Amino acid sequence: MAALDYVKGPDIPPFIPRYEADYRLPPDVNQKAVETYLEALKMRRKAHEMTALWGGKMPHQQAITPGGVTEIPDAQKVIEFKYRLKEITAFIDNVYIPIVQAVAGAYSDLFDVGRGSMGALAYGAFPLEEGMDHVNKQKFFPSGVYIRGQYKELKPDYITEEVKYSWYEDDTGGNKPVEAVVTPNAEKKDAYSWIKAPRYNGEVVEVGPLARQWILKQKDVVALGEKAFSVMGRHFARAIEASAVAHALDEWVGQVEPGKPVSTPHKIPGSAVGMGLTEAARGALGHWNVIKHQRTSVYNAIVPSTWNMSPRDAKGVMGTMEQALIGTAVKDPKNPVEIVRIVRSYDPCLACAIHIMTPDKKTVSKFAIN
Repeated sequence: MAALDYVKGPDIPPFIPRYEADYRLPPDVNQKAVETYLEALKMRRKAHEMTALWGGKMPHQQAITPGGVTEIPDAQKVIEFKYRLKEITAFIDNVYIPIVQAVAGAYSDLFDVGRGSMGALAYGAFPLEEGMDHVNKQKFFPSGVYIRGQYKELKPDYITEEVKYSWYEDDTGGNKPVEAVVTPNAEKKDAYSWIKAPRYNGEVVEVGPLARQWILKQKDVVALGEKAFSVMGRHFARAIEASAVAHALDEWVGQVEPGKPVSTPHKIPGSAVGMGLTEAARGALGHWNVIKHQRTSVYNAIVPSTWNMSPRDAKGVMGTMEQALIGTAVKDPKNPVEIVRIVRSYDPCLACAIHIMTPDKKTVSKFAIN
């Protein structure tokens, strides 16, 4: 999403449409970056093929089921997976990371832009040991939070959601994920977003590769200090994380045992409260489920972009992306590339809440889809 904010390609698809930017890469480096952009599309296809080996298709793979997965692996699929992984790993290490480093060098001022809340949260992912205690078990990406300059243990009970400035009725039944049942209200006074405002113990945090690497205390990211919480810091963290995951996958796929059971038998309880925490590509992903009479009565999800793109909370405190945007100088309001760079550094999933508004609240357009 972010490459064309720094790399100028020819005026043909897929390099247009785009915002015009102050392109700073030397011509030879820029040309290499253009070639890399096209090569990355091929690598993305191969990565989708790797997932499809286990999930049937990608995106929206279909193999995950309660208790495990439906696909029984065999040696041939392991071989095909490793074949593609080798090529992708080489691309990440030898092409993607060097280009990110070149862009970071040319746009070093962006290590001081888009600071945000400087708080981080990671649920952790890729367990390295058995057990149901997700928070405390050893994981490739550990669980944790970083708030007001201090590392702390993750406590899921501290997670809440607010709707003071969201287009939902204020009376949601509670602000805990297992309690809230929202009612839309598009005419709500002072509201300005369909996104709710998740908070951790009342604090604003960001999630994603930077948060994961900061909680991991990855040496190169931590060495940046507060500059890690920036436009370039997020791109840098995303690149080195991609390399770490690729190399780990080579070991993990070697541990797959063809023909062994892939799903644990289970029985749906009459009543229960469940919570699932993991890391999606964009950051901390949590699902909360309340079962009554063997049926789901409450199901809530707080997705990564909800954390990063949240509106103000009841205290009027802005979300981390809002904070990152404050004070940004925009040279041309009709070509706000400065804003775009900050927003895209978070890799937002805009399908979560698409809306448009003007500062004077003038109606741009209004429509309903049935």
